[in-house]
Amino acid sequence: MLREFRYKQAILVRTDLRMSKGKIAAQAAHAAVSAAEECRKLRPDWLEAWLSEGQKKVILRVESEDELRRFYEEAKRMGLPASLIEDAGLTEIPPGTLTACGIGPAPFEILDKLTGRLKLL
Repeated sequence: MLREFRYKQAILVRTDLRMSKGKIAAQAAHAAVSAAEECRKLRPDWLEAWLSEGQKKVILRVESEDELRRFYEEAKRMGLPASLIEDAGLTEIPPGTLTACGIGPAPFEILDKLTGRLKLL
């Protein structure tokens, strides 16, 4: 049986940094957890629905820090839970580098208005 999801989370990852697969996975995980915690504060009803549905996520690509910031700022303007991830600089990239952004969980119709044109990572 095909499962229907009403909520999802989008994780945006910068491709211009040329991070290793492991680094990308770690940054995406930070973004997912941080955005979910933000959702717990802003829209606990969305978080609970998303958790009960199975935590659907999409991992999307952005090409620059500017693009990442634009999506984060627009998400905030739209009232969506969002979190920017800043790397500690312990491995591959300099400290303070913005690597990823988590947006949601949120109703997929709202999230798709913001991120629907982005390509999968």
